[in-house]
Amino acid sequence: MKPGFPLRMAAVLLGALLLSQTMPVRAQTPGPPPRAAPPALPEILEFDRKLCPVCKEAEGIIREVKDRHPGQFAVRRLYIDEHGPMFRRYRVAIVPTQVFLDASRQEVFRHEGVFPTDKLIQKLRELKFIQNGEK
Repeated sequence: MKPGFPLRMAAVLLGALLLSQTMPVRAQTPGPPPRAAPPALPEILEFDRKLCPVCKEAEGIIREVKDRHPGQFAVRRLYIDEHGPMFRRYRVAIVPTQVFLDASRQEVFRHEGVFPTDKLIQKLRELKFIQNGEK
């Protein structure tokens, strides 16, 4: 042990004690109640390839339906060259593929290829992804 170490240590502890005595004590007042997390939305995972014209068509249809029914479901686009692990996790073999997840993140349906607008809306109603009529 270096000479003077116990003296320096005592000075540090004394300084900390004095500092804690001069700091004002704040009252513990309850803050606002914690906010509840917003409910999770069902989600469509859209598996695509960026330069695939069929994928672009499928993306457009899903975007159009989502715009007609705002705030009722989410869409996440996943591209094979950027999200390879997700392709493997969901065992996606061809693009485009749409994987439908309920609010608890369980797969409830899957579709490969382009989903025609009317069939997509029918399936979303069946799965309870959309609740209201067509806009």
